[in-house]
Amino acid sequence: MKDNISRKGFLKTGATALGSLLIASNLPGQNIKPVSSSDADEYFQGYTGTRWGSWVQTGTKQPGDISLQNCQIVIDRSESSIVQKAGRVLASDIKKISGYEPAVMEAPDESKVNIRLVTLGDIKLPDEIDINQLKDKWEAYQIKTTENTIWLVGADARGTAYAAYTLSERLGIDPLYIWTNYRPVQYDPLILKKTTHIIAPPKFKYRGFFHDDEDILPRPFNVIDLPIWTGDVATVWYERYFETALRLRMNMVAPYTRVHRRYEIQKMASDWGLYYTSHHYDILLSNPFGFENFKLAEQRGVTPQWDWFKNKENMIRYWQAGVEENKHLDAIWPVGLRGIDDRSYQFPKGMSDATKIAVYNEAINIQVQLVKKMIPKDKKPLFHFTLYTEMLDIYSKNKEAFNLPEDVMIIWPDDNDGHMRDLPKESGKWKHGVYYHLAYMGPQQITKQITHVVSPLKIAQEFKAIIDSGATEYVLTNVSELREYVMEARMLAEITWGDSGLIENADPGGAYINWWTKEYFGPEAYDAATKAYDIYYKLIHASDSLWQGSDLLQEILRKLQDKLKGKDVQPMAESQIQEFRDREKQYASFHKLIQKSAQSMNQQQQQYFYEQISLGMLVDWRPTQAALILAEALKKDSKDEIMAQVKKALEPLFIYEGEILKAERPPFEKWYRETWCRREFSPNNLHRPYRQVSEFYYSDGRDFTQSK
Repeated sequence: MKDNISRKGFLKTGATALGSLLIASNLPGQNIKPVSSSDADEYFQGYTGTRWGSWVQTGTKQPGDISLQNCQIVIDRSESSIVQKAGRVLASDIKKISGYEPAVMEAPDESKVNIRLVTLGDIKLPDEIDINQLKDKWEAYQIKTTENTIWLVGADARGTAYAAYTLSERLGIDPLYIWTNYRPVQYDPLILKKTTHIIAPPKFKYRGFFHDDEDILPRPFNVIDLPIWTGDVATVWYERYFETALRLRMNMVAPYTRVHRRYEIQKMASDWGLYYTSHHYDILLSNPFGFENFKLAEQRGVTPQWDWFKNKENMIRYWQAGVEENKHLDAIWPVGLRGIDDRSYQFPKGMSDATKIAVYNEAINIQVQLVKKMIPKDKKPLFHFTLYTEMLDIYSKNKEAFNLPEDVMIIWPDDNDGHMRDLPKESGKWKHGVYYHLAYMGPQQITKQITHVVSPLKIAQEFKAIIDSGATEYVLTNVSELREYVMEARMLAEITWGDSGLIENADPGGAYINWWTKEYFGPEAYDAATKAYDIYYKLIHASDSLWQGSDLLQEILRKLQDKLKGKDVQPMAESQIQEFRDREKQYASFHKLIQKSAQSMNQQQQQYFYEQISLGMLVDWRPTQAALILAEALKKDSKDEIMAQVKKALEPLFIYEGEILKAERPPFEKWYRETWCRREFSPNNLHRPYRQVSEFYYSDGRDFTQSK
């Protein structure tokens, strides 16, 4: 089905279709059809209904089943840190489910059940393990029960680790538990069903998350509530992010943007089995953002001038320092030429494209040779050249002129809102991949997207095209601080591994939401929850759709301010106000459906449903309600009447402040605090609509942008 909703907002989709039409899902969009449990199973080949606990024997123990109440985890000392980490996680997970924490040992004990994590190599495996299914196959793995042993066998170390994370999920651990707060069902005794589970290599080779815009993550803030760039984000947040990537069987992370960069975090990613990479302007992982902000140019003995024509040797030395810092890690090295703060490189005015391309070619070839010369011989040199913003246009028009080394992956970008800008028509001698956004900071004014807007339908459509184009060597997904985007992040993990059969489904977007609602909200609630998701993505389908009510509110406040100063003010166009009235009615109808949907959920499901569905709607609904009240204030003549209406507009916004707090549960306290990411930032701006209207009211209409 075609996603035919305009990116520019719901108001263009026919906002006169109100309450009952909304509930009936008659607006253009996904129109998901709930399916029966047996049908939902078929959407994910090889899985039995919900995945959590699907391998736990809850009835009579059958031949071949294994009790885990007296088990140990066995990992040979020769296994890598990747496998050692996975074994410790598995032990902790079993304790969460059973109350019993198995010891992690180096040798099996015949008196116990042994969970053996083994990477193909010198250790002899039983005949039941089909080595031919694994040998020389990237990240493939098997899970096999024998008499008193559970074998977790990987073709390589990551494959072995993924076998452990898969077992954890099938025993009952939600791989997203850090973000959903879902606690596993307790089993006493914990019995694993007889199991044979073989997973082939993934469809995409390098699969990762870009942890962009760490402004919400807890770290020091200054007196005007801006994150201090030199302040550290606590290590625990990177651990949570890396663990989630591994549980979703991703193998790559990009953990930094505008934050103090610490080598210990990069090394942690590599030690845990995740390739460390970065975004398109972080050439050779050299941290250009720190060139001036962290005085890295000075520390590296480099002249602080980012100018290829006047300071080329120092730029090369700066990049070289990035290689020197990270050469012992598993890394994928960004190459190219951009500015030091995610901006295009500023060539001299009037320079021809041919000259620019010659510079790009020279710089990239130097970068590739630097890495090959400096990294240890046991590290395979991997590179990506991301065609972000200006690079796509110049590359598309001059493909033949770019002389990229064959071992540089060419990475194609989306439009920051989940639609691919372009894809390769032919692969040529290069491998290709994509850079994709689930979250984005808006282009017109500094806007933080704080809820998910890229629908499963859109993801399915775009990734079907990506796969058809052959751009499957690499995928890096911008997930911001991750919390708000885990639903879609998990879908991307399913698609990019490819073992679930999801993308081959006739309606993969609908299939995924059907499965998701059943898994996360239960069979009793999933029919109503599915309808709620359908409507959610019709109302909130692009980052700019989150701020329409806030934008209208600010526009009216400016008019009210001018009116109280005696200026001639034009009223709001009635047609515009009517569109927002229609939108408000649809939100009100949706709110009723959400409340009804939650009635059959347990407490933790209700809380997560609130965070997934309700909060995203409230971000725009409450300011829309307030804006419509303020629009009436514009029609009043006396100051007293105007201010009475302004006071009334505070009511829905006061409710909204409490609704935000409901989502700021541990460990996400102050998650939605005012930061530099808020709309229309200036140093003294009051960011939330409640504070803007409140300041206007209590300053007697003098201002709403200046704090006292």
